[in-house]
Amino acid sequence: MTIIVTGAAGFIGSNLVQALNHRNETEIIAVDDLTAGDKFRNLADSEIADYLDKDDFLERFRRGQFGKVQAVLHQGACSSTVEADGRFMMANNYRFSRDLLEIAQSQQVPFLYASSAAVYGAGQAFREQRDCECPLNVYGYSKFLFDQHVRRQLSATRSQVVGLRYFNVYGPREQHKGAMASVALHCFNQYQAHGKVSLFGSFGGYPSGGHLRDFVAVDDVVKANMFFLDHPQTSGIFNVGSGRAQSFNDVALAVINRLRQHQERPPLSLEIALLEGILEYSEFPEHLRGKYQCFTCADLERLRAAGYKAATLTVEQGVGLYCDWLQGTQTSQTPQAGASRQATAA
Repeated sequence: MTIIVTGAAGFIGSNLVQALNHRNETEIIAVDDLTAGDKFRNLADSEIADYLDKDDFLERFRRGQFGKVQAVLHQGACSSTVEADGRFMMANNYRFSRDLLEIAQSQQVPFLYASSAAVYGAGQAFREQRDCECPLNVYGYSKFLFDQHVRRQLSATRSQVVGLRYFNVYGPREQHKGAMASVALHCFNQYQAHGKVSLFGSFGGYPSGGHLRDFVAVDDVVKANMFFLDHPQTSGIFNVGSGRAQSFNDVALAVINRLRQHQERPPLSLEIALLEGILEYSEFPEHLRGKYQCFTCADLERLRAAGYKAATLTVEQGVGLYCDWLQGTQTSQTPQAGASRQATAA
């Protein structure tokens, strides 16, 4: 049967296509917007049955042109947390998702979609309940509003509906994201280009490089999606993170020390990295004040209660593996986009 993946040429979508291929699933309808054409590279080593532009997809799905569909993995969205065009964000993330859910329900097709930890805003509790949710930007609001729509529908759904609230995801196939790529990729590019890494300075009561996020490897995100794909009787909204809050300093050091290991050089402590100028800080950007999550940490109680028991990678484990992958891709490709800039990792 056919599996539909929206956002298939994007970061998480392309990793899901790879995971499906590893399960010998190739009857995949890949849906995306390739206006930024270089994203095709994320699908070049994958097997799919067809590709559709997002603008052509909905009506064909509505007319039942894909036959029996096993599931929709809806990852397509504008993921920029600094996008200021609210009309575009709501049309792309909220209205499109509503329309797609309606069609999936009419055909009784399981529907797994990407939500976001951005719905929690500046709160200190990260549980999947309304009193913890207060987004700081229109991206977070678009995800929150669709989650609210799903909550109203859950008691009457005709097939599985699962929302997965991704925390700070990092890993292979995100190079096209530019400024919105993970802090791990920014640190990697900075170190390769300049031999040092720059992080944001102090803000919101947190020291320089000390802001805490739940950094989750894309491999762990994929595993969670595959779990719910295999358990179509389970519906709901679930956090997907590592369950740990680690600092930006931890990420930077994980990158620095993995690359030093590749160079057969000894690891550095935070203190030595700062003393030697390999890690430095810049002033916290004015445009992010009031819109920045200084702390996130996924509460995984609901995910575990649903039966998902897999362990998650720490920053040191996951970022190390990611650096290995990035080093491998550089041996056969030209330098990655952004590698020549010293963009501050945030």
